[in-house]
Amino acid sequence: MNPPLTPSALPSPEQVRTSLRKVVDPEVGVNIVDLGLIYDVQVSPEKLHIAMTMTSPACPMGDMIIEDAETALAADWPEAPPANIELVWNPPWEPSMMSDKARGNLGW
Repeated sequence: MNPPLTPSALPSPEQVRTSLRKVVDPEVGVNIVDLGLIYDVQVSPEKLHIAMTMTSPACPMGDMIIEDAETALAADWPEAPPANIELVWNPPWEPSMMSDKARGNLGW
């Protein structure tokens, strides 16, 4: 077993968000960070905790998006602790949570 990473060797929350920008919601073609699905990122030597939501509780792509997020994080941060992605529904997602760039790309 590898020794735990020191805090300076861990990705920052912004670096985690950069990795998550590689994950695209296939229904709208926008990455999950700019879509506003990532509510919180916490990094510790024990885990990468990500609180995220979906655009709808009935999103048929939810499992795939979470799996893609886990894959992106593991590829970018192979030495980091495993990602713990928590699916949350409060507050409910709404279009105002998207970045200006995402709203512009979607014509909102």
